[in-house]
Formats: sequence, C-alpha cells, structure tokens
Amino acid sequence: MIDFKFDTYGKRITGSKRIPPRQPIYENFPESLDKDIVDFFMSQGIDKLYCHQKEMFDNAMMGKNAIITTSTASGKTMSFLLPVINKILKDPGARAIFVYPTKALAHDQYRNMVPVLEHFGLKKLQAGIYDGDTPPNERSRIRKNANIILTNPEMLSSSFLPNHSLFGFNHIFSRLKFLVIDELHAYRGAFGSHMANIMRRLLRICRYYKSSPQFLLSSATIANPVELAEGICGDKFVHIEKDGSPSGEKVVYFWQPPFIRDTQYRKGPEEEASELIPDLVDKGIRFITFCKSRRDVEVVLKETRDRLTNMEGKPALGKDLSHLISGYRGGYTPEERKEIEDKLSAGKLMGVISTNALELGIDIGKLDLSIVCGFPGTKASFWQQLGRAGRRGETSYGLLIFDVSPVDQYIAVNNDWLLNSGVENAVIDKNNLFIQLAHVRAAAAELPLSLDDAAIFPDLGEIVPVLIDAKELKGEDGNFLWSGNEFPAGDFNLRNINNNTYKVLNKANGTIITEMDETLAFHEVHPKAIYIHDSMQYIVEDLDLKNRIATVVPVDMNYFTIPFVETDVNVLREFKHKEVFRTTEYFGDVKVKEAVPAYKMVQFHNHQNLGFERITIPLYQEIETEGLWFTVPDEVDFTYNSYTMFNYYNGLKHSLLNAAMMRTMATREDMSSTVFNTKDENEEVKKSHVLLYDLYPGGLGFSEKAYDFGYDIIEDAIILVNKCSCEDGCPACVGDYHLDKELILWGLKSMLKETEEVVSTKRAAAPPRVIEEYAFEMEELPQRWGDFITHLREKSEYLHSFLSTIDKAEIAGNKLFLVTDFKFYEEWVMEGSNKKKILNTIKRYVKTPSSFEIGVKLIDKEPADIKDKIMRRYDDLIK
Repeated sequence: MIDFKFDTYGKRITGSKRIPPRQPIYENFPESLDKDIVDFFMSQGIDKLYCHQKEMFDNAMMGKNAIITTSTASGKTMSFLLPVINKILKDPGARAIFVYPTKALAHDQYRNMVPVLEHFGLKKLQAGIYDGDTPPNERSRIRKNANIILTNPEMLSSSFLPNHSLFGFNHIFSRLKFLVIDELHAYRGAFGSHMANIMRRLLRICRYYKSSPQFLLSSATIANPVELAEGICGDKFVHIEKDGSPSGEKVVYFWQPPFIRDTQYRKGPEEEASELIPDLVDKGIRFITFCKSRRDVEVVLKETRDRLTNMEGKPALGKDLSHLISGYRGGYTPEERKEIEDKLSAGKLMGVISTNALELGIDIGKLDLSIVCGFPGTKASFWQQLGRAGRRGETSYGLLIFDVSPVDQYIAVNNDWLLNSGVENAVIDKNNLFIQLAHVRAAAAELPLSLDDAAIFPDLGEIVPVLIDAKELKGEDGNFLWSGNEFPAGDFNLRNINNNTYKVLNKANGTIITEMDETLAFHEVHPKAIYIHDSMQYIVEDLDLKNRIATVVPVDMNYFTIPFVETDVNVLREFKHKEVFRTTEYFGDVKVKEAVPAYKMVQFHNHQNLGFERITIPLYQEIETEGLWFTVPDEVDFTYNSYTMFNYYNGLKHSLLNAAMMRTMATREDMSSTVFNTKDENEEVKKSHVLLYDLYPGGLGFSEKAYDFGYDIIEDAIILVNKCSCEDGCPACVGDYHLDKELILWGLKSMLKETEEVVSTKRAAAPPRVIEEYAFEMEELPQRWGDFITHLREKSEYLHSFLSTIDKAEIAGNKLFLVTDFKFYEEWVMEGSNKKKILNTIKRYVKTPSSFEIGVKLIDKEPADIKDKIMRRYDDLIK
C-alpha cells in the first residue's frame, strides 16, 4: 500500500472503484513441449503454465493462427515464445520474425528473452534485434544465424522486403515458420492500414520462396481482436482470451478539477497534475503520468520541475529534486529515451511524464500509481495506461483527472460507461487508395506484378495503368516489371502519411534537437513559437519552408504557445446519402484546407491567456479525404444565424464529432469536424452542413464507419449534452461556455423530429482567466510581503526571484509601490512587458481594485552611489 491519501484532496475526488485481485489458473506442461523447455522452467522455479499459455501452445501446435488478449503482465510473451522455441529445437533451421510497433519495445522484449537464450546457448537458439541502429556486423550475424529476429514494421517494409534476394534475406524467408506481431492494438488508423499492406507484400514474398508462416499475435483488450487480426494478416484466427495469470488489487480514483471562481470553467488536468506530482515525489511514490500531447508533457514537466526546485519546508530542504522525474515522448532522441527507460527500470527516477509512447509494454519497473490526464480517447487505451502501474502483482492505483471534454465529463457522471461497458473497435482501411498505391509500387520493385496480384491488391487494375503512364512499370511476358526509382519503399512513412520532415536546429550550438513531420512543424515550430524539449525552452527564429528547417535559440520565457487553426472545405464527390428523419446524411470525398494563421501565448503555472499574435508566413496543408456530412434543418439554420455574437454551429459540430469518435474508436488525430455551406448559382447560401472527416489523405474508414451509425451518433450527441452537469452550457458539452446548451440540444433534436424552438436566455460572462482563490488582500501586502514572496516561490511564479530582491512594498491609494535603492529598476520595472508581467503575477494572488497599478519608489542608497566603482571595474575589464 502506498503512503498517500487521495481523500485529502477533498471534493476533487468524486468517486473510486476497487477492482479485486484475480487468482491464477494453472495447467500442466503439454506433453508435446520439449523437455529442454520444461527444464528451463523448472530452473526458474516454475512447474506449471498459466491456462492461456497452454491454450496458445496447443492451438499453435495444431497449426492455427492465434491471437491472445489477456491482461498486461500476464505472460503473453511466453505464450508465443513457447511454440516458436519448441519448433526451433526440433528444426534448428527454422526462422521466426517478431514484429514490435516500436524499436524501444523490441529492445525491451529482447532483454526479457536473455535468460531463455542463455539457458539454451548459441548452438541451440540465437536471436537478435534488427533495426536502424543495428551495426553491420551484427546484421550479418542475425541474417545468417538468428532463429528469432526482433524488428519493427519500418524495417520489414524498407529493408527485409526490398532486399529479399540479397544479403541472405532469402535464407530467412525460405525458412520462415512463424510471424509474431506483438501489441496488435497499436496497429489502427493509418499505421494499421500500412501494416496490413506490409503483410500483403511479405506473404507475397513468402509464396515466392515456398514458405507459409504461421501467425501468433498478442493485443490489449479491444472489441474486435479477431477482425483486426484477420484484416491485417489476411487469414483466419482463433482467439485466446481466458486469462490465467494472477492480478493484484487495483483502486481507480476519479478526480474532478475545481471550477475557476465564478465561472463554468474547470482547471485543466495538466495544471492539476503539475501541482500533485511534487507531493508524490516527496512521499516516495513511484508514478507514471500520461498526457495527450507532446506539448502537454513538456508543460507538466517544466511546471513540476519548477516546483521540485523549491521544496522549502520539506524533508528535502536544500536539495533539488527535479532530477527525479523525466519526460518521455516522440521527438526525444533514441539515446535520450533509452537512458530514461533504463533509469525507470533501475528505480533511479520517481516518475515519468509521457505521451502514449509508454502505453505499450516496455518494462519500466515497479510503479505504484498511473495518472491519466484526461480520457485518452478510447477505453482500450485507458486500461492499457492504467495497467502500467502494479505490473508485479501488488496493489496499485490509477487516477483519471477529468478534462473539460464531453467524454471526460460524461464519465464523471457515468463511471459505469468506462468501468463496466465493452471497449471499442479498432478500425483500419487496408484498401485505402493512397496507402495501397504506395505498397503496390514497393511490391512491383520486389517482384514483377502478375495477374495473381489482383487478388492481393483490390485496386490493382486501376493502379497499374497509372504507373504505366508514369513510366514506372513496363510490360514483359504478361507481367509488369518495375522501371521507376530504385527504392519506392522509401517514398512513404508508415506513421504519418505526410512524408515531409522538418529539422529543428539549435542556432546556439548548431545541433539538431529533433525532427518532426510537417503537420507537427506547423503547430509546434511556427515563427515565434516556444518549443519545449525536456523542459528546456527555445523560441523559433525562423521556419524555412523550402529547406524544412526550424531555427531556434534557447530562452527562458514565462509562457508557452498554442496554435490557432482554421479549416476550409470543398465537396469533391458524393458516393451515397440517406435520409435520417429530418436531416440528410451524405458520404463522399472532400478537400480540406487547414491553415495555422495565429497562435496564443499561455502563461506557465496559472495558464492565463497572454494574447494572440499573427503568423506572418503562410502555413497550410490540403488533403483530399473522406467525410460524412449532415444537413442542418432550415429552422435551425435560421435560428443559429440570428445569434450573431457567438457561433452555435460550433456547438453542433463539437457534440456530433465527440459522439462519432466514441462510436468509431477514433481520436482527434484521426477525425475532425467543421461546418460548410453549399451555394446556388448566385453564390447565395443554399444549405448549411456539419462535416466529420478523416484526417488522412484518401480516408481511413472512420467516416465511412460513422456513416453507418448516423442516427445513433445524433442520439449519442443528445445524451452527451443533456447529461452534462453544467447549468447552461460549458466546454465539456458544447465546446464553448458562451453557448446555451438548450439551444444546441434543440438543434440536435430537430435533426430527428420537429421540436418547439427555444430562445436562448444565456448571458455569458467575460472571457475567464484561470485564477485561484485570492491568498492576500492588497491592504495587507506591506505587512505580509515576505509571506507573499514565499507564496510566489512555492508556486514557481515567473519573476518571483526578482520580487524577492524587493525588501518591502508600500501602498498609496490604488497603487502598490516596490521600494528599491536602484534607480535603474524604476525604468526596467516600468517597461511595458515587465510591468504587465508583474501586474499579472500580483493580480493572480492578491485581491486588487479594478484600477490597480504598480510603481517604483526610490530610497537613498547607503553607502554612496557605487556607479563610479562599477565604471572603474568596467574600464579595467576592457583595457
């Protein structure tokens, strides 16, 4: 049990759920299991298998493809190792390829295999990691001798398959008996669609070498594991789901951030986490915190480290505890991530703040607590993140800090939706035309295209003529041979369809900090953006769109930046439509233009909006994709247009998008929404529509799946808005606190049946600032100036160090004077930006009148002015 009481956080904890421990179910070793394997288990003190391990072994021995979906840390790796090693011991020439979604996971799993490899020795069993970091001599050894090869999809696509007849790869493919795919649930959306096409290419090569590998897969719990397995691998599967492993007790807490005073706004989960984590570190509780974005990781990391350098009055007084936590996300170098993984596993870190990059099964040692900052988009992902704590059987804890999103707030009032209902489907579209085209080009360079390949790639008949016209294929004896560039497998990126990569260059020392795709670059390293890497801040001096280089310099600012995004839509082609009561639902191809014209500055720690700035260079991307769109009923259109101060269409698209994402297991990286109008020949608006669309060229099946649930999505949106606990509309249910939820509900209901119109009576307050309850009254500041400085230091407020040099303050009317004997401070403090920062800091914690101002009061310096002394020293320095 951890020494930490969540109930000390009062009303923030709105509920909890105890998940009881699970007892193990054992089975005897199968009779067909090799005696040497049994001896290995006995040497480890293991005399039985879990029931799911035996079931996996039995099915594999019958030649069946199998997918296992037991819980985290249930021994899934051993489940597919057993049949593989059993085969290798009987047939030393047998080969198996183990595919992991990340290099880090492959390295971690290899470390777990080391005891097995050492037991059998090099003469019986060899394995190796084959990725972009593997040295040439090790690659040669693996291709020649390794029975088990651990790799990733990128290496399969860009190295194994294009070179199948070279460097000994033919030796691997001709003897390939097993293909193991771990963490199958990670292969969804674009990544999963690419993976399915890699499998098409791989099986095509295997047929050429007269081999037929058997598939053994593992996955976290999703609603359609067999469907996903068969979609990616193109064959039938059996499902192993009965879990025989023991599990410790888990307690899940639900944390609702408090409202900001006098508003319907709550503090964000990241702000709450950065205040909670220092307490965890101080009490010795090991944790992992999951954030939704790279920016959120860096903001929480910086704010937490700021607080950990000021643990005054705690047992660590005088020590800097900031080294006990780390960030972890895409964009860190492989060396940086490996160092963090090793420190976690060795217990040298108290915790880590991560994106979903650590959601997969990398061994990060024993953790007490998993903190999830906002529902991660799918129930499958939520349970996977919670499973990272307590991996070694003891009682563990999970904490979901609610965001203001509709799904989070729905969970806040309906915990059962998360705890007791089924998880979602994983969606792929392996016949996505863009992805299929990329892999047909790669396949043609691997082997000539024949008529048989039409059964592999459904759109081959359309693709081949295009490639012939592009002079990338030429006909010969009824087949088509590749005549294009030397390496078409390198023309696409499996993780992101946009293959334009930008480098982030540190101007101060000439090093490349990281690389990112174009979408991330436009959002994170636009001109004047604050880019944060391992809590270090950089300001972007220039974004070179031609050479794709963002030039940055180190800074220490009191704010971070968030981009403002605009979209524009054109319908290209309608494929189908249907009437859904009083609306019409369409599905088809659309062109979406996304621009980043501006950004806002948000202050660290108090998260105040410091203002917007325009971006001076054109940053936009266009994609042709799939979408579904609903017509807005005429009376709703007329009424919403009459409310000119606020855009009620935003509430409509907000609620429909969130309902659609819940139905399709999509995230905000997969789908988006907007509103567009159709016009008549006179350019007059004819109809308004709400569009939900895939965020990938060509579409990836999310919108098409949502089209099948049109009525249900509208019903779900009505329930989400109606059940929100706010009084009259908030960011959770309608996306904008200015909007009246009753008017949004009326618009949604009117899509299904004619409903009596409501009139909005909501009068929204001025835009709120994220503030806490006042800790000080203005009148008491002169007497409590020292307490005020201590409070600022504990909050790690910007400029608290400067204010600590001010020994006292005085009040005259509505003005606070900072008393100093440095005349230059008067000019420096009253400079526009500095004055604004100090005013914001004081107003954040002090109750002040609306006309509050600050000034500087000078006192005579004793002893005499030292300016002459400084000038003499200066003259000495420059001589």
